This record gives sequence, C-alpha cells and structure tokens, in this order.
Amino acid sequence: MQLQIIPDYLRDLNLISIILRFLLAALCGGIIGAERGRSQHAAGLRTHLLVCIGAASCMMVNQYIAVYISPGSDVARIGAQVVSGIGFLGAGTILVTRQNRISGLTTAAGLWASACMGLTAGIGFYECAIVLCVMMFVVLSVLTRLDYRFLKSSTGMRVYVEFNSDCRLGMILDLLKRDQWRAASIEPMTGNSTQVCGLYIVLDKRPPIKDYDGILEQLRILPGMLYADRV
Repeated sequence: MQLQIIPDYLRDLNLISIILRFLLAALCGGIIGAERGRSQHAAGLRTHLLVCIGAASCMMVNQYIAVYISPGSDVARIGAQVVSGIGFLGAGTILVTRQNRISGLTTAAGLWASACMGLTAGIGFYECAIVLCVMMFVVLSVLTRLDYRFLKSSTGMRVYVEFNSDCRLGMILDLLKRDQWRAASIEPMTGNSTQVCGLYIVLDKRPPIKDYDGILEQLRILPGMLYADRV
C-alpha cells in the first residue's frame, strides 16, 4: 500500500520531487549534450543541460502557480512559451558555410527536443522524460551512423569546387567522364570573380560505390584547382 503512494508523492510539488525532477532533467539533457559535444557541435553538454533544466523549472513554476497561487489556471501556459521560444536559441546553432552548406539543423532540433524533455521532467512525467531521452540518444548516435553509411552507398553526391584561370571546366568534365562519373547539374556560385570560379556539381555514378575519396583526390590535383570537397 505504501508503494502506491510514492508515484503521487513524487508528482506533487515538494522538496524531494523538485530535486528529482532537476536531477532527471540534468541527466537526460547531459546525455544528449554529451553526444553532440563529442561530435564537435556548437551546442554541447552545457547548452543542452541548461536548456533542459531551465525548461524543467518553467514547468514547475507553472505547476506551482496553478496549485498554490491561481488554482484552475492554465498549467501549459509557460510551457507553450518555452516550446516556441527555444526556436531562437536553436536558430543560433544553424550556420551557412562558405559553400552555402547548411549545418546545425540536427543540433537545433536536439535543443528543441531537449526543452520538451525538460518540460516533461519538470511537470513530473518521469516515464516520458526517460523514454524521450533514450529515443533521442538512439536517433543522434545510432541512426546518424546508419544515415552516413546510407549516403555513402548512394549513387551520387554534391561537390563544391573552386579553381582559377589555370583550370577549365572542360578539364573537370573530362576527368569525370574518364572515371565514369556524370555531372547531373552544374550551378555557379554567386559572386564569382575573374580570378576564381566556384561551382556546385551534382555527380552521379552507377552502380553505387562506397568510397568517393578517389574522385575528390583526382579533382584536387588538377592544375589550378584550389578547393574540392563534398557538400
């Protein structure tokens, strides 16, 4: 009989449940943040942990208001602001590189999900917080490697090249043709100068292969080639 009281006690606002909620939020946020930090992303351990415990505190404040100050008030009011407001922090992790490549989308999504995870811990929905943490970790660690392997085994890739007047587009196309690659599309980079030209080239090759480093190395040693890499 006593064991049946424990879940209700932990979902009420008391010192034990407050400490447990903060610890759970810190643990879950720390696990996701550590995975992001290990991959050298802008938002790592401390960022995810702070977002998660901050979101947890918002839900506890909302619960406190609804129970002790204004009974019957909307218990999701502050949480709704967290879900929408975290987008500004996530947007700060999205970067556009020199080659117009967008990076940081996964980290931004992880921050948003960490805020939601903090909300679940803050309201005392412990089961949801733990399950969400496990699923996020699987997505960010296991599925990332599977996604990378899937892309590596595809039939095409997008590359960015920069070359000066010593190199000609015909030289690049001849090299690709000799190696049985096909330029599916070529897009010039805006702001090209007379000295340096930048191009995005979508390459296609069948049957699919697992290693594209060979063609990239051949592109890099062309006379006048300044830069060549996947984007």
